Amino acid sequence: MAPLGELQGSILVLGGRASGKSAFAEQLIGAADAVYVATAEAGDAEMRARIDAHRARRGQNWTTIEEPLELTGALRAGAGAPMLVDCLTIWLANLMHQGRDLELEITYLCQALGDANFPVVLVSNDVGGGIVPENALARAFSDASGRMNAVVAAAADQVYLVTAGLPQKLK
Repeated sequence: MAPLGELQGSILVLGGRASGKSAFAEQLIGAADAVYVATAEAGDAEMRARIDAHRARRGQNWTTIEEPLELTGALRAGAGAPMLVDCLTIWLANLMHQGRDLELEITYLCQALGDANFPVVLVSNDVGGGIVPENALARAFSDASGRMNAVVAAAADQVYLVTAGLPQKLK
C-alpha cells in the first residue's frame, strides 16, 4: 500500500459487495490520523452490526463523521487530515430517497474533490456487474450509481477495482 507520505489527491475504490474494498481503502490511508465519513445510517440491527464491524477495524486515531446526505459539506470542512468516504452508493441511495438532484450533487462532490487540499479516498459499490434488476427503482439506482461512478472516476486522480480482496489499479 502507499505510505501516507505518498498518498495524494483523490482515490476511488470500486468493488462488489463484501469484496474487500473498504479494508483496502483503509490500508491506503494507513495508520495516520484520519477522518472517516460514514454515509450509512443504522436503520436496523444488521446495519448496526456492519457499522460496528467497520469501526472496530479502524484504530483510535480515526475520527468518524456520520453524514448521510451533505457529503460535499463534509469534504469542504476537512481540516487537512486524510479522509475516507464510505460509501458513495449508500450516499446516492440516501439522496434518491430524499428526492435530491443527483447530477447536481455529484457535480458538487467532484468540485469539492478538486478543491480538497488533503487526500480523499472514496469507496463505492460497482452494482452494474450483475443482472438487470427486476423493478424500476432498482434499475434507476443501478443506472444512477453507474453514472456516478463514471463521473467520480473521471474526476479522481487514481481508481482501483477490488475483486475477491485483490486490488487492481485502473487509473
